[in-house]
Amino acid sequence: MNISNDIKYIGVNDHEIDLFEGQYDVPNGMAYNSYAIIDEKIAIMDSVDINFRDEWLKNIKEALGDREPDYLIVQHMEPDHSANIVSFTENYPKAKVVASKQAFSMMKNFFSTDFDDKQIVVADGDTLSLGKHTLTFLTAPMVHWPEVIVTYDDVDRVLFSADGFGKFGALDVDEDWACEARRYYFGIVGKYGIQVQNLLKKVSAYDISSICPLHGPVLNENLGYYISLYDTWSSYKPEEEGVMIAYTSVYGNTKNAVLKLRDLLYDKGAKKVVINDLARVDMAEAVEDAFRYDKLVLATTTYNADIFPFMREFINHLTERNYKNRTVAFIENGSWAPNATKVMKGMLSQLKDITYMQTEVRILSALSEESSAQLSSLADELCGEITEEGGNSSMKYVCDICGWTYDVESGSPENGIAPGTTFEELPDDFVCPLCGVGKENFSSAE
Repeated sequence: MNISNDIKYIGVNDHEIDLFEGQYDVPNGMAYNSYAIIDEKIAIMDSVDINFRDEWLKNIKEALGDREPDYLIVQHMEPDHSANIVSFTENYPKAKVVASKQAFSMMKNFFSTDFDDKQIVVADGDTLSLGKHTLTFLTAPMVHWPEVIVTYDDVDRVLFSADGFGKFGALDVDEDWACEARRYYFGIVGKYGIQVQNLLKKVSAYDISSICPLHGPVLNENLGYYISLYDTWSSYKPEEEGVMIAYTSVYGNTKNAVLKLRDLLYDKGAKKVVINDLARVDMAEAVEDAFRYDKLVLATTTYNADIFPFMREFINHLTERNYKNRTVAFIENGSWAPNATKVMKGMLSQLKDITYMQTEVRILSALSEESSAQLSSLADELCGEITEEGGNSSMKYVCDICGWTYDVESGSPENGIAPGTTFEELPDDFVCPLCGVGKENFSSAE
């Protein structure tokens, strides 16, 4: 497959894989994309998963004929893209390896060598001439690893976007882009919305005609659509109006309440209601739906004085990914000491920009007249009645590099910072405990 006269696709399709990264169901497989830019000098863009080494090396040979590559550009060090760096250097010993400083450090960890005699270290804005093609490298830290770079080709106006704009699914399967790209984004990249926004601002300065990601198809038509979706996702804005109901149910009574609420919502004019049984649905699909729609109902049973395990896992996925700018409602069930709403609210308390519904539905074993009336009131609220703001904070500061959050109220006791210590009161030598950068790399969470 030719991307342009000078750029050829040399990636592979994987239909053997069942779980990507050991957790994401991929019934249509995965694509590991690699590209060859053929000019006076030749650059290979990334490698592929270790299981496809021979196929990838064969693809390089077929694309280049009698010529050999001059460079291997490593944009991302996850093994599905970097596993064959050593094999490449063994087959092409004269080629240089181009990557960020952090990437070479990771190579030392992965391969016990950082290819010191072959290194070309690039930083933000650095360029590499291949002849008529000039490549510009842009750093993209935490999209979604710290070493990531993306690459812009000024002749064919191609953005090689690393894992950005990627999706689940092999290239020889025809399926909707947005659905699997959304699930991929929120599952894998979603925690790092600020960093994706930073990258989108960087690349907006370039005239882009095609986007070549490391997973999924090459995007070369209607780029505004794809970029707009990425802007929506990374700014944590709802993509659509709708109510997503996530529930767990032991004996069916909580499920009955959920189905009743669905019917009430449609009766009251709701346009879209999506239901996910967390014990049975692909968890990544449920997370995708939570970010897709503007309203979320959490319905679960009190379980061991806590909440049902699948609901706890689901909420953990949301909090890990900085879920915000949504309306949330609660339905709890408990036969003698219902406690689920309190637990769920506690788990969500770390989030900001969450609007809570005033009505909280409490079921004592099975629906009654009282709890049914609460469901009706909740349906009214979800369809546009009075709401109550909650969960906001102007006392949080986010690391621009890795997304770690400093909360003034909580402080950082593990780093010797007492609760209530303002950001301005932090010592000058304070560093992010996750990635090690200083205070100047933090921004207000407002």
